[in-house]
Amino acid sequence: MSSSPAPPGGAPDTPEAWQATLVQTMLATQVMRRPEDDADAQGKDIGRLVGNDERELFVSCAPAEALQQQIDHLDPDFIAVHDIGTNSSRRLLAGIAAASKRAVQKLHIRRQGYGTTLASLEYVELPTSDGSRLLMYSTEADADTASRHELARTLLGNSRLAVIMVGELPAHALESAFKPLREGVLGGAMHWRNRHVLVLPLSGASAVANLAAEIGRGTMVDVRTTPQVTRPADAWGFINGTWARIRELLPARGAAAPLRTSAPAPAPAPTPAPAPAPTQPPLAMRPMPAVPSSAPGPAAAAGILERYVHQLAELTGMVSCCVFELSSGKPLAHAGASPGAEELANHGTELLATIAGTCRAMGLGHAIPDAAITLGAHHLLLRAVPRHPGLGLHAVLDKTHANLTLARLQVQRMDAIFDEPAA
Repeated sequence: MSSSPAPPGGAPDTPEAWQATLVQTMLATQVMRRPEDDADAQGKDIGRLVGNDERELFVSCAPAEALQQQIDHLDPDFIAVHDIGTNSSRRLLAGIAAASKRAVQKLHIRRQGYGTTLASLEYVELPTSDGSRLLMYSTEADADTASRHELARTLLGNSRLAVIMVGELPAHALESAFKPLREGVLGGAMHWRNRHVLVLPLSGASAVANLAAEIGRGTMVDVRTTPQVTRPADAWGFINGTWARIRELLPARGAAAPLRTSAPAPAPAPTPAPAPAPTQPPLAMRPMPAVPSSAPGPAAAAGILERYVHQLAELTGMVSCCVFELSSGKPLAHAGASPGAEELANHGTELLATIAGTCRAMGLGHAIPDAAITLGAHHLLLRAVPRHPGLGLHAVLDKTHANLTLARLQVQRMDAIFDEPAA
């Protein structure tokens, strides 16, 4: 067997022969920083900037766990806005962004190695008087149910201020909706560092205030409930005022006191009075643009509802229909034969509450259900009344004369009556 030929030039094929070349070409691996990395370090934004208003975070674990890791690492200041029985948090963010001439931004949490989007969060940057960065996140994430709930708990538990917007729900449904918040504050498994909760009732302020007070009972979490909020500008005013009040009182992240779940600790020694709050509001934002109210006065509203039910009563197969208050079961407008207004309102309230409770238990959301039920000889339609928060519709149709699919489409078309200008 012949030996391998020598390398060109007759140089021996030995490691020593390549040492000079290796020394000249060997370079240490370096991580090159990008300009946006330096900006991120100052702004403490989570994720990598990929567009004007979008960031992305690649993770190898659950979205909420990855978000918690980023919060622990960056320690950002932010406000979290959470919905109960409403979908107002994103609209609030959009209104604030429009008022401050900024854009609503998105954080996409993606699976490492695949790029699959696991969750998306919306947030806005709030302008402050001292130039510092303060973000406001909506907890209404685009994600699967389990991830959405975990992300909401992570944002609420780590925010400087948690804002809870509460929509129209029956009393028993409100109690169930507030229960996870109470458990989150008291639960040892969750990393709850938040010390300030602001509750904004969109209706039924007294009932909401009683339940909200239970969230912080026996803890060091300060829970405050505002009067009923009817406009985005009112919501922003309460948030801005609350932030101005607590801004100088907020401790450093590392000095946050633990929650008190048993007997209160001894009173601390007196401390010097804090410095006066700055005269300029910490969130120096121009007022939000006025949102024109589309809700008519009581007399006009009653007239519209009467027209609504009477037009519904003319649909093929309609037996009886009623508009009622979801909170009290009080009938407001009725047309048709039996069942009467009281009966339709009472049973409609019970049915919607039962369906809504089932949806919440299954993690399917808090919105008022839109349901169709088929009985032996009748169809039942239950839904919210458009442009009238807190009102529901209960309609009964004769199964032998009404086509359920067509009837639902016809009822939806009747919504146009609420878009007509008031006389």
